[in-house]
This record gives sequence, C-alpha cells and structure tokens, in this order.
Amino acid sequence: MMRYSVRKVGSTVVLAALMLAAGCKKHRKTTSVENTTDYAGNLQTLVATKKLPSLRWPNFSDYQPSVTQFYNDRNFEVAWTRDGRPTAQATAFMEAFKTADAKGLIPEDYDASLWAARVAKLDKKNADAISEFDVAMTVNSMRYISDLRIGRVNPSHFNFDINVQSKKYDLAEFVSDHAVDSTNVPKLIASVEPDSEQYRKSEEALAHYLELAKQQEQNPSEELPAVTKTVGQGDRYVAVPALVERLKIEGDLPGDATAEEGAKILDEATIEGLKNYQHRHGMVEDGRLGAQTVMSLNVPMAARVTQLESSLERWRWLPNEYINAPLMVNLPEFMLHAYDAEHQPAFTMKVVVGKVVGEHQTPVFAHMMKYLVFRPFWNVPVSIIKKELVPHIAQSGIGYLASKNFEVTNNKGDVLTGYTAQQVAQGGVMVREKPGPKNSLGLVKFMFPNQYNIYLHSTPQPYLFDRSRRDFSHGCVRVQKPEDLAVWVLQNQKNKDGSDWDLEKVHEAMTDGPDNKTVSLKTPIPIVIFYLTGLVEEDGHVHFFDDVYGYDADLQKVLQKGPPYPVKPEPVVPKTEVSDTV
Repeated sequence: MMRYSVRKVGSTVVLAALMLAAGCKKHRKTTSVENTTDYAGNLQTLVATKKLPSLRWPNFSDYQPSVTQFYNDRNFEVAWTRDGRPTAQATAFMEAFKTADAKGLIPEDYDASLWAARVAKLDKKNADAISEFDVAMTVNSMRYISDLRIGRVNPSHFNFDINVQSKKYDLAEFVSDHAVDSTNVPKLIASVEPDSEQYRKSEEALAHYLELAKQQEQNPSEELPAVTKTVGQGDRYVAVPALVERLKIEGDLPGDATAEEGAKILDEATIEGLKNYQHRHGMVEDGRLGAQTVMSLNVPMAARVTQLESSLERWRWLPNEYINAPLMVNLPEFMLHAYDAEHQPAFTMKVVVGKVVGEHQTPVFAHMMKYLVFRPFWNVPVSIIKKELVPHIAQSGIGYLASKNFEVTNNKGDVLTGYTAQQVAQGGVMVREKPGPKNSLGLVKFMFPNQYNIYLHSTPQPYLFDRSRRDFSHGCVRVQKPEDLAVWVLQNQKNKDGSDWDLEKVHEAMTDGPDNKTVSLKTPIPIVIFYLTGLVEEDGHVHFFDDVYGYDADLQKVLQKGPPYPVKPEPVVPKTEVSDTV
C-alpha cells in the first residue's frame, strides 16, 4: 500500500492536486514557499552528476541512488533550509559533523570545516547556493548516519565474515522521515549506533584519550630512554621522574605520586605502577622495566586514540544479534570473554590463536555456536599433510603415521589398511588423528560452522597458555579451560539420561566417553571472533594490545584514502585455509 506523508498547505483541493501530481512517489513534507520548482532543476542536475566539487570528498556515487530517491520522493524540493537559512535540524547536523571525532569518525569526511562558508553564501534569492547546500547536507547526513550504523568500510573488503546488510537503513526514507524534521538530532544520532554498553564505554574512553592526546600535543615530553637489560625494584634507571609522570597520565600511578628530582632508583610504588600498566597492555606483570614495556610507554596518546577508533568501527559492523554476544574471542588480547543473560561478565580465559607467520591468522567473523564434539578426530588439512607429514613419511616410511596416532581413510570415512606414501602426498586419501588426550584438538571442540572451518577446542599443549603472546595455532582457537567452557555452554540443557551437564559429566565425556560424540545445542549461542586493540575491560580500565595481525593498519590504510570507502572484498583469498584447522 502506498504511504504518503504530506502536511496541509492550503485547502483540500490543493492537497489532492499535490497527491495527483506525485503519482506513485512518496511525496514528503512541504513547508515553505521556498519549496517550489525554482530549485527542482538545480537539484536534479546536482544529484545526477554523482560528484559535487564543493564537497571535501566530491564523489558520492555510492550514495547517489539514495540521494536521488530522497529528492524524487520530495518532488525535488529542498529539505534543509527555510527562508534562505539552515533549518534547526541542518544546524544540529553541522554541529555533529564538527565533533565526529568523539564518535571515532573523521570530521572532514562530513565537510566539518566547510559549512560556515556554505551558510554565509545562503540567500533565499540565490537558488544555486541553496540547492548546493541542500545536496551537500543530504550527502553528508547520509554518510554520517550510515557510518555510525554499519561502519565506513564493509568488513567483507577484508575478507571478514560479518554481514552488515541486515542493519542497513533505507537511507532515503530514514533521512526524510526521521532526520529532516527531527525534534532531537543528538538523540536520533545515538539511536543509530550499536546498543551496547561496551560500545558506549569505548566512546567514553575515546573522549578521555582525545583529551590526553591534546594535552600531550600541547605539552610534549621526551621519550623514555631505552634499556639494555630489564630494570627492577631497587635498580638504577636514568629517568625515574619522567617514568613516574608517564605512569600518572593514564592512571597507573595516583595523580599525587611524585619522584624526587634526579631520582634514579625504582622504588616499590613505581614498580606497582608498572605492574598496572603491564596488566592493561597484556604483558607479563612482573613490574620490571624491559625493552617491550619502554617501547609501549613511548607510544603517543594519538596512537591510542586510533586504536579506540578502530575498535568502534568494528563494533558498528556487528549485526544486532551479535552486538551483545555471550561469547567473544578478542584475538590481539588472546582472551575469551563470556557474558551472562544481562551481558554482565561471567568469566574470561586465555586462548591460543592463529600464528602470524605462515598465513595462519585467525579471521574476524560472527556466527552461531551449534554443537560440541567430545573426543573428536582431527581431519588433517592437505596443506599440513604436505608441509608437515609428508617429509616425515619420506624419511621414516609409511609407518610414521600410525606411530604418531594417525589413521588413513577414504572420502567416506572408512579406515584403510593399505595405502601408499604417494597417495598421502597427492591427497588421494584422508589423514586423521585419532581421538584421545594427545589429539591436536584435545578432548572437545566447540563448533560454529563458518567458511574458514575455525572453531574453539582444547589442546594437549597447556603450557602455551603461560606465554603472554599466544599466537601458535594454524587458525583455530585453543581454550585454556575447556571443561569449564563446556559446562557453561551446556548449562541450559540436560544429558540424555536427564542429568545436568555438570563438571563431572563433562569430564567423563572428555576422558571416558565415546569417541567423536556430538552434542547439539538446543539454543545456538552467538559468538564473535573479534579484533579490538583498544577495549574497556571488566575492571573498568582501558586495555591496549599490539596489532599482531596488522588488521588495524589495514583498516587505517583504507580510511586514509577517504570515501567512497570500499565494500567489495580485496582480490585475495582468505588468510586462513578453509579446512579442518587447529
């Protein structure tokens, strides 16, 4: 059914005439004598060009269909001026554009510095200036709303499996129905952003670090000198006062902490401040001043701002069902976070993720966990067979596989007793590792089907969790406490015998239960494999992590080019092989 939204501009006869003239168009609001055909030709010409030279980023071809529909629905009437002056809504959007950095966006993407000159040119007798102002405002308001809603760069461009389509607005309709006549533009803007406490805390953290960056720019300090060996309590360091001042900036030492001028010995209080700093940056919390800690302390606050901006961009990518996902693996942190039904922190645990070397980086994606497999087989990917097993077979013979707990099957899963090394090398047969405590997947895997065949699983190498940097896998995510995670995942369903999936039952299934036992979840659990190098943690403090995969650098490289931002994948294959990885 056709929907019309038309204000009365006179008699019923005039209204009927307007509706008849509109034909099948959704004729929008008409409020001023300014909205006449005097501007229609100008607007049609400007919209049809797909480029507006006066914009900071003139090419708006990605929004041109929405802009055209917007004006077509309004019979090409101006939307953002009345009597030659900006409407209250236009003024509010201009203010929002100026402070877009508080949202982790780039103000000049929305012409922040150009609006004053445009407003100065406005005159109700100057149809050209009014028309150009109107189109510029429409383009920039659409850009701003869309960027806050779904992010600027489509995650598929980076080959990440996150679908933003379900969140996209019909921008022509949204801007016309909600923005043009909004009674509260700041409230409208807040409504398009992710409804997530973590997102809002990240925005608050960004505001704080923007202020710290401003202060640091106005009052730059010298870098802390490097150390040739780690320095601990009671040891000598040439810049103790400067170190104390640096630790105070982010609150790792109290604001009233001091060091005597010329002090060169690390005292207990400074060591505690160092431990706080190391805790927030995913380092070994030993309170010792080593090369890594000094390098991190010298990172400028502007770089921390960029990390939080990148995090906010990724929060906006998430579909609504994943914004407050119960499970999140934060790759650069090497941690898994679980949340209860009210999205309050339930627990965290360490994880091992895909190693940087060898193109095994774990990708970013969002999916539903649907089942668990206790005592699983590991189906070895062909790439791993060729790189890691075939050389051993060549050296030790075909018996090598059986000696290392592997068996060979056909494509139906039937175990073969007769096969050749050549068949293995050429991928003519399948190789799998038998279940058990030595299996590379450990004793349980948590499955959420995805294009990368990435999942969570336990591991026979628990010592790796003692490392501060934990990128050692072929792409999958190894969890530190698989039994605890299984109990939590299965907390709302019964075993086949009617008993609860408590720690005892889970332990039994992992150690003495049948091999390759699948347990389907009655209610799938949203899980996000995420990448946040700046995150407000459960302790309320902002934590920062190294850009181990370079995903932040990739994002910033694209953003620096300006809109229109890419929406299609890069012409490369995903970094992680689509196979049964570990």
